[in-house]
Amino acid sequence: MPEEDLVELKFRLYDGSDIGPFRYSPASTVAMLKERIVAEWPKDKKIAPKGANDIKLINAGKILENNKTVGQCRAPFGELPSGIITMHVVVQPSVTKAKTEKKVDEAPRKNMCSCSIL
Repeated sequence: MPEEDLVELKFRLYDGSDIGPFRYSPASTVAMLKERIVAEWPKDKKIAPKGANDIKLINAGKILENNKTVGQCRAPFGELPSGIITMHVVVQPSVTKAKTEKKVDEAPRKNMCSCSIL
């Protein structure tokens, strides 16, 4: 594949620091990008994803779906073909894990209901 066909991406973290830039084929999927981000995540960060499912990627104001390719995610305007595209990374713990941890941390509650008639 010719070098000029590759897309150069960097990933902006919550604190303003970046991972990358890296070059990707337009056929690379968002899921592949997330795996690379997890592998390259700086060890000194307080917030870190445990896996690719903990990451949301945002480009041009849209959350990218795992099955989309880099070529499909490019903004149709404003990006120069030779420029570096910056995608924002949001770390969000997976929903099932968060629910499990919440249940463990909470004290058992009794269901209560009260009515007042005035």
